[in-house]
Amino acid sequence: MKLLLIEDNKGIAKGLEFSLQGAGYETELCHNCEQAYAKIGGDYAVIIIDISLPDGNGFDLYKDIRRVNSSPVIFLTALDDEDSIVRGFDLGAEDYITKPFSTRELIARVKRLTRKSESTVTVGEITLDLDKQAVFKESEKVEFTALEYRVCSLLIQNHGAVVTREMILEKIWDIAGNYVSDNTLSVYIRRIRQKLGADKIKTVKGAGYRMEDV
Repeated sequence: MKLLLIEDNKGIAKGLEFSLQGAGYETELCHNCEQAYAKIGGDYAVIIIDISLPDGNGFDLYKDIRRVNSSPVIFLTALDDEDSIVRGFDLGAEDYITKPFSTRELIARVKRLTRKSESTVTVGEITLDLDKQAVFKESEKVEFTALEYRVCSLLIQNHGAVVTREMILEKIWDIAGNYVSDNTLSVYIRRIRQKLGADKIKTVKGAGYRMEDV
């Protein structure tokens, strides 16, 4: 699988290339926006973008990438303020990792995004079977309504990453066939926590929810 890494810090970029290649990924490296624009139309399993680039802004670059490429995107940046994190997810990025970071964690998140095509996803004792459209806890099926399953499935498939409330509401609109309010979503989250365990889903203030890798 090929990854596009857009990172201006050459020391960090070299270390990431070494680690990602060691994990079995092919990498293409860009140090600035100019180099990135020549490659963003390529076929990549994941695109990793630093926000603070010497000749532009990673958020603006992301918008241009989305015009020609639907590959999952991870923002990798020193900008750790809440506004920047929320902006990254609001734009539609699949993940946001702040520096300093663990290379092992980054690789784990890349793997999460590249294995979404698999029919089952396991997080601790929780397993999502996409073929059966069912969730199992310690091999016992958890009974969900259709909307609860849709929300739970979205969280499990993105485990370890923040899923915004807006993203959840957008995804469950199709199956609901009518308006689902913000308060109703809170009810669904509470019910899912009751069935899976309160520690499984963390609320990320000002952003959304994250299924914990426990």
